[in-house]
Amino acid sequence: MVDITGKVLGGRYEIIEKIGEGGMALVYKARCRLLNRYVAVKILRDELTNDEEFIKKFRHESQAAASLSHPNIVSVYDVGVENDIHYIVMEYIKGKTLKDIIDEKGKLSPEETIDYTIQIAEALGHAHKNHIIHRDIKPHNIMVTDDKRIKVTDFGIARAATSATMTNTSSVIGSVHYFSPEQARGKFTDEKSDIYSLGIVMYEMITGKIPFEGESPISVALKHVEEEITPPSYIDSSVPKNIEHIIMKSARKDQMGRYKNTEELLKDLRKVKYSGGDVELTDNTSNFDSQTIILPAVESNKKEKKKGLNENEKKKKPEKKKDKKGSKKAVFLGILLAFLLVNGIAFGFLKFKESFMPGEVEVPDLVGVQEEIAKEKIEEMGLKFIVKDRSYSSDFKEGEIMWQNEEAGKVVKKGFPIEVTVSKGKKKVKVPKLTGKDLGEVEFVLDDLGLKEGNIDYRYSDSIPKNIIISQSPQPDTEVEEGSAIDLVISKGPEIRTSTIPNLVGLQENEAKRAIVAKGLVIGNIRYQSNDNVEKGIVLWQSYQQGAEVQQNTSIDLVVSSGPEKPKKEDKKEPKEENKKGQKKDDNNNGKGNAGNGKPDSGEEEPDEGNGSGEEEGSEENNLQRE
Repeated sequence: MVDITGKVLGGRYEIIEKIGEGGMALVYKARCRLLNRYVAVKILRDELTNDEEFIKKFRHESQAAASLSHPNIVSVYDVGVENDIHYIVMEYIKGKTLKDIIDEKGKLSPEETIDYTIQIAEALGHAHKNHIIHRDIKPHNIMVTDDKRIKVTDFGIARAATSATMTNTSSVIGSVHYFSPEQARGKFTDEKSDIYSLGIVMYEMITGKIPFEGESPISVALKHVEEEITPPSYIDSSVPKNIEHIIMKSARKDQMGRYKNTEELLKDLRKVKYSGGDVELTDNTSNFDSQTIILPAVESNKKEKKKGLNENEKKKKPEKKKDKKGSKKAVFLGILLAFLLVNGIAFGFLKFKESFMPGEVEVPDLVGVQEEIAKEKIEEMGLKFIVKDRSYSSDFKEGEIMWQNEEAGKVVKKGFPIEVTVSKGKKKVKVPKLTGKDLGEVEFVLDDLGLKEGNIDYRYSDSIPKNIIISQSPQPDTEVEEGSAIDLVISKGPEIRTSTIPNLVGLQENEAKRAIVAKGLVIGNIRYQSNDNVEKGIVLWQSYQQGAEVQQNTSIDLVVSSGPEKPKKEDKKEPKEENKKGQKKDDNNNGKGNAGNGKPDSGEEEPDEGNGSGEEEGSEENNLQRE
């Protein structure tokens, strides 16, 4: 992958430096320009971004993880894609991974192990309550801050990566040592799978070692399925028995034998923590592998019978016959008597065995069998039928046995209890209201409820925006089985209709307007312009050429002739006699400072007009001087 240091993602996340690398992604420290804070940006590797199905699941799972809010879970701020770079923006944690701390110290103290495990279990418990299973709990995904606070990261991402990471060797090597047996088999995983992985993490914290090693990821996975874990105290005799008890119960092969949930696990963890480590834990998990049956003293009975047999033989021993014929008869009777005696003893022994020693039978295969039939079959064989649990299943119909505590073919004594889990069928969920929602939002809502998209029909709508749900089937609040498909009708927005631009030039203004409206177009701006050659009201210009294809409701602008330009009117009125001098003075003033002295600029003006007075005043003044 090309180094992206210095790049800005999403217009706000400025990549500063690479701070980590894993099988799925590269981790960078970045600065959020909008909020001016440091964040961690996880960039998916190129080989994972080629799988569209993975990308879709990754987006949904990351959005689900973003809904988690817990002090022991790394917060997810944003998910995005830019130029084929798929990234997650998370809380930046200043600290080390739990794997780094184990490697540095070699192993952790019992107090540290319990404290860290409680914090991890609390984080898992919060996620499980929100129906999110981590599926990849390992020390590499657990951060430890400088003040010893645990921060679990990568919630929900492993679910999306299940298929993709199996081809990524480095990722498998990093995870397979902590896989649960059901994950290794590719079977159904639940919150108990996270508890198994946490048990392995505890094992590594307290001993400094992982329970299974192998030459390849496959060989390690097989050991999780087939081999029993070596108790931690065999590796380190200082490991407290109560911590060993928690580890061994968490990491049992059988899901039903583990802690039922994180609440049960936390209960034992807190007992150990607050008792100072002296508390002894007991396992309340049912186990019928070796029942004790009290038998009578068989040997003494045998001796008594043998003694009685000898006495009878002595009593019944025939006396010697004097004649040969009597001797033959005696031999015959002796043989017959002996035969009857042996058969009687054998019959008595069988009766004794049936009375005091129950017979043995093979456990039948009950998986997939209806509950009533399985119960009848078990009881006919002299075994006890016990329904331990009922749970939803997408693989078994309602009433079918989905699990039994003893494998088919195992020999057990009569009276042995056979525990089963009965399927409740597929989980029923209420269909949410999807109408009015955006298609992108709907995908997340359905996935979160365990539903999926069915048939999608796109239709034009003038009133509902593009990609908004118009209708759905089944209707909201209808109960359906988990995994059901919901059919949707989605808006394509208004249908795009086009019109051909008509020739408007040369038409009267009103005619042009009617032609525009008739084509489904809109009258735009109309400007008027004088023209000596075109009469008033005729269209001179249009904003689109004739024959052009445009969307309906497009505005068409026009230029309309206002006719020939009108000549300017000249003022033919003579100025009044008394204002002639003032007019001439103003007309000849060029703004050069002559207006103030009243002198004309040329000598063409009459002298008496230069003083700014009228002719009559001048005449009267002359007359006065003459007088």
